[in-house]
Amino acid sequence: MASTETAAKDTARDLAGLEAGLDALDAVRVSRTPVREVLVRKVLPPVVAVVLVLVVWQILIWAKVTDDYKLPSPSLVWGEVTDAWAQGTLLGFIWTSVSRGLLGFLLALVIGTPLGLLVSRVRLVRAAIGPVLSGLQSLPSVAWVPPAVIWLGLNDRMMFAVILLGAVPSIANGLVSGVDQIPPLHLRAGRTLGATGLRGTWHIVLPASLPGYLAGLKQGWAFSWRSLMAAEIIASSPDLGVGLGQLLEQGRETSSMSMVFLAIILILTVGIAIDLLIFSPLERWVLRSRGLLVKN
Repeated sequence: MASTETAAKDTARDLAGLEAGLDALDAVRVSRTPVREVLVRKVLPPVVAVVLVLVVWQILIWAKVTDDYKLPSPSLVWGEVTDAWAQGTLLGFIWTSVSRGLLGFLLALVIGTPLGLLVSRVRLVRAAIGPVLSGLQSLPSVAWVPPAVIWLGLNDRMMFAVILLGAVPSIANGLVSGVDQIPPLHLRAGRTLGATGLRGTWHIVLPASLPGYLAGLKQGWAFSWRSLMAAEIIASSPDLGVGLGQLLEQGRETSSMSMVFLAIILILTVGIAIDLLIFSPLERWVLRSRGLLVKN
């Protein structure tokens, strides 16, 4: 009898310890990261990288590794920036391309998401369309510019067609990959609870496939941006305005390497900004919602 009571006490003590340990794990301290730490960890490294690139660039200019018209100095490129700003055209170059790129990406999102769900959930559709989507994803988007110009002419519809043909396959394939990675147990549990059809898609399939879907969205934006730049470089018309791709082509036509470098830097800056402002916060939210990233 005494041994039984002792064993019961030991079991209760162990359970209490286990409960306390679980409570400690759940009680994650949430504190605000100091501004200085944020600056040191996230702002300082890219600033140092940019400064190093500028230093190496200027050293190459001083060493005269090539002719001045082939490699302009940072000051000449900065002069292009100030001239474009003074003329009021700098923001116009950026907005023309960014507005096209974002609108084309949203259209690709509207088309690619249901297409990806259809391919991932219907075997016959996957067998018929799956290889085509993979082939379209590997096809360089610049290949679509000549036929798009012939079919649609030199207008914004041609630009959006090239963006869609480049981005839709990536978004659809990303969602298909995310759905394929859902554990079958989750799907069976959802069906058991009555989450079938559209309700199951909204409450089970889409949330569980978010990591793969988000990867497809990031790749889709990259394809959208590259497709748009290819279209703007190849297809030029006064009705289309002057975007970053046209600015790059104008620099080539006038043999102005400083203008070419300005266009390249702006294209790179927009791509980085979209990733930092949209996709990186989404990725952190997805990871945090799955317990893979602790908010400090």
